[in-house]
Amino acid sequence: MNPSRALYTAAQMRRIDAAAGATLDLAGPALMQRAAQAAFEVLCRRWPGALRIAVCCGGGKNGGDGYLLARLARQAGRDVSVVALTAPQDPDTQAAADAWRASGGFLHPFTGQASLPPAEVYVDALFGIGLNRPLQGAAAALVDALNASGVPILALDIPSGLSADTGAALGACVRAAATVSFIAWKRGQHTGAGIDACGELELALLELPSSVLTEEPAGAALLDWAELRSRLPARRRDVHKGLYGHVLAVGGDRGYGGAIRLAGEAALRSGAGLVSVATHEEHLAPLLAARPELMVAATGGPQELDALLDRATTLALGPGLGQRSWGHALWHRALASAKPAVLDADALNLLARHPRRFTTPAVLTPHPAEAARLLASDSASVQANRYAAALAIAERYDAVVVLKGAGSLVAAPGRAVAVCPWGNPGMASGGMGDVLTGVIAALLAQGLDAWDAACLGAAAHARAGDIAAADGAGLLAADLFAPLRRVLGSRAHG
Repeated sequence: MNPSRALYTAAQMRRIDAAAGATLDLAGPALMQRAAQAAFEVLCRRWPGALRIAVCCGGGKNGGDGYLLARLARQAGRDVSVVALTAPQDPDTQAAADAWRASGGFLHPFTGQASLPPAEVYVDALFGIGLNRPLQGAAAALVDALNASGVPILALDIPSGLSADTGAALGACVRAAATVSFIAWKRGQHTGAGIDACGELELALLELPSSVLTEEPAGAALLDWAELRSRLPARRRDVHKGLYGHVLAVGGDRGYGGAIRLAGEAALRSGAGLVSVATHEEHLAPLLAARPELMVAATGGPQELDALLDRATTLALGPGLGQRSWGHALWHRALASAKPAVLDADALNLLARHPRRFTTPAVLTPHPAEAARLLASDSASVQANRYAAALAIAERYDAVVVLKGAGSLVAAPGRAVAVCPWGNPGMASGGMGDVLTGVIAALLAQGLDAWDAACLGAAAHARAGDIAAADGAGLLAADLFAPLRRVLGSRAHG
């Protein structure tokens, strides 16, 4: 796996560190020196005018990186202070602290916010990737003081207080302006609270060959746009709409016609050849007026759905569906057709009430609250370990899962989790999930398997959101339609 995309757990990184030391005959201090040098280069590049640096060091190896960085900064003529949270608890860290003192530096004990030395940049070298418990006492107080300072923070490897494995804040957590990740990316840096905690991310390979990573299967990876985009075949000139599938979007209970309209139009904008909509009669005229290219059918019950199901190749099931008798009946009849399907919104809530394992291609697209219902759990538990939650849903329902949110995850039984590195806070608005449903359904209709459709759909949706967000505040779900055409394109021959 490409080392610039692979995501590892803390336990895996410990094995990789040990393998690097054994294979390359690198002692711990040598790797620590490389980490300090890489971090100092990041600091100088990002804050070239910062002359006062304060490095906050813990007692483990992360603290050792900090001591050596402080020494490098002092040798470069910077005014450097070191705040020692605890005494060194590791021989290599002790040697690094001794080297700092030998260079003329001294240690500032932390006794409260007032004892934090003034600085133009703070360096967080308190805790490394092995932290798995909430910070308490002086450690929590120091993290709170750093965050309250208003001064930019550079985190070494992982912001203190953040789970490297899950991306959950364990309690008090450093909010870094930038984080330099050593050797490889960690899973928690790219999803959930980890995205905000890490700030801007940089990867420092520490001059290690990629071979040190090949023996450790990552289990998770960042999506690669060029690779994903190549999975959608180029269109020849001699084609017709029947070659690109027929999506049937089912939903829009009374008062929710907008949701199914967004899903239907998203399917059209993402390349589906035909899109039909099965919805309440009251939505017929508004949908046709807004988007005449949709084939809208007034559907009062499951019997009226059968003819539409016969013509469809793919289902987009759930936007605005509701959980009343009308929506429940259509949901049951649609799933009984065994067509490839994307399930969202109330289709997921109904699935939680009536669980089933899918025997035909299915993509589930829950947000954390829907994921919690699918697992008979709660949203906090889902967010505490998004990787585990996505995999658990995939296994329970035998489906591909897109767990939405900051750093959306794509999971399927027996596969490494894929992480979407695109998207923005403006996309936290009504209708965005309906658009994603239509995008993935369109890609399924065009012949992609469920995994590829989910990965490409999540990526295209997020990238379209990033393009649309550049136009300013107030991002609407429908604003993604034009950018979707740009990011997916036609790549027509000739």
